[in-house]
Amino acid sequence: MISLTDAQLNAWLISFIWPLTRILGVIMTAPIFGHRSVPARVKIGLGVFIALIIAPTLPPMPDVGLGSWHGLFILVQQMLIGLAIGFVMRIVFAAVEAAGEIVGLQMGLGFASFFDPQSAGQTLVLARFFNMLAALVFLAVNAHLLLIGILVESFQSLPISTQPLSAIGFFNVASFGSTVFAVGLQLALPIIAILLMTNLALGILTRSAPQLNIFAIGFPITLGVGLIVLNLTLPYFAPQIELMIQQGLKTSVMVIHALHPGGL
Repeated sequence: MISLTDAQLNAWLISFIWPLTRILGVIMTAPIFGHRSVPARVKIGLGVFIALIIAPTLPPMPDVGLGSWHGLFILVQQMLIGLAIGFVMRIVFAAVEAAGEIVGLQMGLGFASFFDPQSAGQTLVLARFFNMLAALVFLAVNAHLLLIGILVESFQSLPISTQPLSAIGFFNVASFGSTVFAVGLQLALPIIAILLMTNLALGILTRSAPQLNIFAIGFPITLGVGLIVLNLTLPYFAPQIELMIQQGLKTSVMVIHALHPGGL
């Protein structure tokens, strides 16, 4: 008959539950992994599978009871770390979607929207198209595997402990948000410039020939020019999105080091 002491059972549980919490935090918020179309059983199963693999390689855990206040504090810490890692990559996708919404509104496709289950709201068609393009690039460059690698390495650079996290890491997440949204605006800037010149030309045409119905000819011209420019600039979007994803992965590593209580 196998007998286990309370200390042994607690050691086994904390070596699995605490890493699993950080892993599930990343899976919940990271692109592709955290999509609502992915069943919850698949997400939990993937998290358990990763936790079982890396559990024997983790540094020694704090000698704290799982159900104690310190144990609950560590549990919340691990969830925050995982959410911060995954949220950085989510910001990249949000910036790409913002670029698609800006382009769609400039082209006059503001009415072409549908319900997006991921954001639980109305999303423009071009924003959804840009999101799908970013997802394909994300998978093509194996960023999902690199993100899992960063998550596994985070247990070495930011081990599980009872020390509070540094607020600098969360500040870096917020700062990265402002930077990447500026890059997203730059992604849509060529199309915005062409559409602005098109609107200026239509305005001059309306002033020179007032009998023309600008509402009858303006929308088809703007939409046609926007689609042509989008077709011409589409090959240049993938490299820019890849750079944004690489920047997101580097920022994830910086956030992990910044969250260290010692400020590594």
